Amino acid sequence: MGDPTEILNFRRVSDKITLSGQPSEAQLAALKPLGVSHVMNLGPHHNKGALPDEAGSLAALGLDYVYIPVEFDAPTQDDFDAFCAEMDRLDGKVIHVHCIYNARVSAFFYRYAKEGRGGDADEAFARMDGIWRPGGVWAAFIGDEQSLNLPNRYAGEDY
Repeated sequence: MGDPTEILNFRRVSDKITLSGQPSEAQLAALKPLGVSHVMNLGPHHNKGALPDEAGSLAALGLDYVYIPVEFDAPTQDDFDAFCAEMDRLDGKVIHVHCIYNARVSAFFYRYAKEGRGGDADEAFARMDGIWRPGGVWAAFIGDEQSLNLPNRYAGEDY
């Protein structure tokens, strides 16, 4: 079975890690044949487009759910530390990580790689850049001093 590229901003990092925006109920089911055993969600449940009971939907599919709600206007070091701890805990598992748009997730994976925790930083930057270019608080979060005073820009809209 091929990758479910119909999921918003779906990206494959490796044979063990995929990323995306919010999957639908049917799209969650399409992750299981990929070998996914854990789904990590960085998008708060109150966000527009979030599923009403993602934890329950995943439990019904036999998939484990990890929830780290990252407020889009205020990503924190604690959020990143929780993400890193889960990435360590899930090392070697097949995981899918998502938020609402794959902005939070791609920025987290870029910072993760940039800090030498896993993955190639240039590849992670290219993956993120194919979705968005963070400004403001997100530029600070990923350590991009040049973009601190810029707005967030999205592929196909602002660049």
